[in-house]
Amino acid sequence: MNLTCSTCPVRDNAACAVLSPEERDAMAAAGRTRTLKRGEMLFAAGDEEAACATLVSGALKVSAIDQDGNEQILALVHPAGFIGELFAPFAHHDVVALTDSKLCTFARGDIERAINDYPALARALLRRSQADLLASRSLLELTGNASAEARLAALLHDFAAAASDSSCHLASEFDLPLTRGEMGNMLGLTIETVSRKLGELEDMGAIIRKGKRGIAVRDAQLLQEISGR
Repeated sequence: MNLTCSTCPVRDNAACAVLSPEERDAMAAAGRTRTLKRGEMLFAAGDEEAACATLVSGALKVSAIDQDGNEQILALVHPAGFIGELFAPFAHHDVVALTDSKLCTFARGDIERAINDYPALARALLRRSQADLLASRSLLELTGNASAEARLAALLHDFAAAASDSSCHLASEFDLPLTRGEMGNMLGLTIETVSRKLGELEDMGAIIRKGKRGIAVRDAQLLQEISGR
């Protein structure tokens, strides 16, 4: 399926937002739309010529398997996020859909040509890569130093920010893209601790749990204060 930039919900936030309409059309001609079901893999560690992609909707996780066979979640990708290793001969990590997801995918060679043709796109991808690196460092800092309560509050804060249609405020409601076990994996906590701390955050008035995965942000300022964001 060919891409339709005019109706793309992340066209103003993705890296390609820096391109002119004509440049976007030229890029779109080389791209494809792909949908993934929850649990489906975009590419696996070791894949050669893995596609590059912008996430249009849904959520992805970047993960690795340690020597004991345990999964380690290294990063999350939210809508408008870019995924792909442009200058590596093969993929270093697994990328898996956390929810039903839609992506704009490009062969790596097409992205490399676009970077050469459109310097603004190269700068936008560099800025996005830097932001992703800072987010990863922030997560490492959390898991190393912060309390369990602060770690979980920070993760919920980031989920709410990613689900918002504005950079000025958090989404009032969102669905958790991770299970409690996956959140524990990211934060260095047990499933029991994640469940208990969710209850404590609700008792404090920061959030309200809705069903199995739903979260409503009751007090955004309190959630931010607890998280240390």
